[in-house]
Amino acid sequence: MKVRNIFFILTLLGVIAACDDNTQDIGINVTDKMDHMEISTDTFDITTRSIAIDSVIARTTVGYIGKVRDPETGTYVTGNYMTQFHTFENYDLPETNKMESLDENGEIIADSVELRLFYRNFYGDPLSTMRLTAYELDRPMEENENYFSNYDPQKEGFISESTFRQDKVYTLADQNVSSTLRASSDYTPNIRIRLDKPYTDREGKIYNNYGTYVLRKYYENSDNFKNSYNFTHRVVPGFYFQNSGGLGAMAEIFATQLNIYFRYNTSADTVAVGSVQFTGTEEVLQTTNITSDKATIRRLAADNTCTYIKSPSGIFTEITIPVEDIMKGHEKDSLNTAHLKLHRLNDLQLSQYSLKPPTTLLILPVDSVDSFFKKQEVCNYKTSFTATYSSSANGYTFENISNLVKEMYRNRHTSDNWNKAVLIPVVTQLNSNSEMTSCQHDLSMKSTRLIGGINNPNPPIKMSIIYGKFE
Repeated sequence: MKVRNIFFILTLLGVIAACDDNTQDIGINVTDKMDHMEISTDTFDITTRSIAIDSVIARTTVGYIGKVRDPETGTYVTGNYMTQFHTFENYDLPETNKMESLDENGEIIADSVELRLFYRNFYGDPLSTMRLTAYELDRPMEENENYFSNYDPQKEGFISESTFRQDKVYTLADQNVSSTLRASSDYTPNIRIRLDKPYTDREGKIYNNYGTYVLRKYYENSDNFKNSYNFTHRVVPGFYFQNSGGLGAMAEIFATQLNIYFRYNTSADTVAVGSVQFTGTEEVLQTTNITSDKATIRRLAADNTCTYIKSPSGIFTEITIPVEDIMKGHEKDSLNTAHLKLHRLNDLQLSQYSLKPPTTLLILPVDSVDSFFKKQEVCNYKTSFTATYSSSANGYTFENISNLVKEMYRNRHTSDNWNKAVLIPVVTQLNSNSEMTSCQHDLSMKSTRLIGGINNPNPPIKMSIIYGKFE
């Protein structure tokens, strides 16, 4: 259909931007041009298919630890993760003559040391008895490498028989903490791992605990703590947390802390308890290792009556956009809007452990996936966009991906995949101005089925297009 009217703020802004710096006749010019604008609409069928994913870039700000049964497939998914620790520039500790934590020889020691694995979200039963092993890496994993979700530091030689390690049996609902404290808004659930047993460093020197080793490395040479690179390469190369027993719970670790406690003299000449914390943050390397049944994932992806979005590292949905049909006869027109809505199919079975749909989906060209995540890019709203799951609409809506369609049309002679895009579950971070600062693979337990597939028994997926042109 055709309508002669002012229709979108976007179009109006485009017309205003096209005017020159002389604004004397701007009202007349805009009105005159808009009166001669022709608008037309159309809809096009979209085809989709599931694609099984072997692995994804595993650099994340969240670590996953545990083992659970996927209720959708009946198979097991295990999460392990590695983190390095951040230290502030030119880190300071009390002067040696103020330290009160000393051994019988007068040497500085740590009173105690621990790792804390903080989480807010988890999948499964919080009362499941789980076991993990914390390994100190023999050497750092390097920042300039790309590590995938199937990368196992243990198999790759970062852990040896002599590696310092500590086992921990735990439940996510920590029964050692009172129910009153667990219910408090000030309490953040965590897994606590004590590292108070004797530690032998790489030169064969023995310390009474791991914290003493770290403190003495500072007093030997404070340059070891000058920045995170020095700290990682000279003191603590990182820890790998591996599920070593139990079934039924997977925790999403948002912060891993190495805490060291000691006593020292304050300026008031009183003894105080001091502590030093090192935390795994986005400034240092963190990776997640996921193991699952790939054969089952491939069988699920072969279902052509729908498509799947499944994480961690499971199934994406590929979309083929009929770009040539969309642009046919409109090569010189303005493509104002390309609206795409993806409807979710209800779960086949419901239980308290049914997987939730991914919160956010990223759409971008198939050929751009690898570089997007390796370069740690964020959405540019030209070739990459996100949509958030809506429970009321039971699906995901990309309000306007016209720039993606136009970019595909411009690149139609460059690749066999030029008209194909892929939907990927992601986790994003925004700054105070609501600008996206991070876009990473979602490695949590999420899954959904979408209407689509080659043998789709439901109404076809539609893309709604709005064109505009001046007469």
